[in-house]
Amino acid sequence: MQKSLCIFSFLLLWMVPPSFSQSQKQKQLEAQRQALLEEIQKINNLLFKTKGEKKSILAEVEDLDQRISARENLIRVTNQQANLLTREINTNLNSIEQLKEELAELKKDYAAMISKSYKSKSQQSRIMFLLSSENFLQAYKRIQYMKQYTKFRKKQGEEIETKTSELKTLNERLIQQKKDKDQLIAESKKEKTQLDEEKKTQQALVASLKKEEGKFAGQIRDKQREADRLEKEIDALIKAAIAAANKESGNTASKGTSESFSLTPEAKALATDFKNNKGKLIWPVEKGRVITPYGRRQHPQFPNVTQDHNGVEIITEPNAVARAVFKGEVIQVQQLKGANKAVYIRHGNYITIYNNLASVSVKKGDKVAAKQSIGTVFTHPTTGKALLKFFVYQNTQKMNPADWVYKM
Repeated sequence: MQKSLCIFSFLLLWMVPPSFSQSQKQKQLEAQRQALLEEIQKINNLLFKTKGEKKSILAEVEDLDQRISARENLIRVTNQQANLLTREINTNLNSIEQLKEELAELKKDYAAMISKSYKSKSQQSRIMFLLSSENFLQAYKRIQYMKQYTKFRKKQGEEIETKTSELKTLNERLIQQKKDKDQLIAESKKEKTQLDEEKKTQQALVASLKKEEGKFAGQIRDKQREADRLEKEIDALIKAAIAAANKESGNTASKGTSESFSLTPEAKALATDFKNNKGKLIWPVEKGRVITPYGRRQHPQFPNVTQDHNGVEIITEPNAVARAVFKGEVIQVQQLKGANKAVYIRHGNYITIYNNLASVSVKKGDKVAAKQSIGTVFTHPTTGKALLKFFVYQNTQKMNPADWVYKM
């Protein structure tokens, strides 16, 4: 009996770590699922808020891409949760069976012990059991035996109570897990239905695009050429700002150069502070989502068209406030040709750029703090979209903003 108890205890201890691990994994997946639900809600609010928006077919396809991608991720995570719950349910079913067997064995053993005790009482009283001792030492040992026997009976009763409680808890957990699994499966089916509808709509739109592929591909290339021109203008402005700052600093080693800032001790400390906050910077708008990531990529509908982005495009609410992601100094407020206003903020030898602003509330030379308003994002009068173009540079070197801003 004792041996079987030891084996059971070992099995129970051996089973705890996987259950704990699964529970932690379930919490992580639920956090991911909630984040994706929020992301889909954000996409709906920012890209599909007004049904009467006048969008081009290309814009509609690109917007649907955002929602389809987020919904596919949501279905994937939801299915992972359901699968994990299935494993947890199976683990708990095995635990319940083991507990039932152990409880039955404990009750059987306890019943036999009570029966034996009762028979013993009827044949010979405890007093007679003690008085029949041959000597004092034997009497003392018999007293100790009776105490241990009583203690063991009490322990057995407590074990039965504990196992019964564990069994009840496991059964309750199992019922809840089955409910959670059914709910997740229902949600997954609902999301799958919506996904199929969105894909059907997108396929119809893509078919329309294919009919005039040359025309739309040409529009994308024109847009890319315009972006390249603006990038060159930004690069020139940064080099001019660096050269001006170095000339003003009077540092003969870097005077007039346009590739890197000459740093004073204060500027060096600010640059270090900025670098130490990599991955922790606030978003340049309070509510937003990246719809165009940094880097080179093929257009999803036109594989022969390549797009390059030296920053990111963030969709935000109409007339949203743009804000500084870190403390620094405004080194340029620029009206870019063919675009809206842009604000350049220096953080030591780092620069953050906020492009496509309708209005600006700072001027060159202003010291700004993190979260400080620097202007409002331009809202397109036809589409109703508000897009902020955000860049991060170290001297003249382009950097991926997603590496710097928290959860971008």
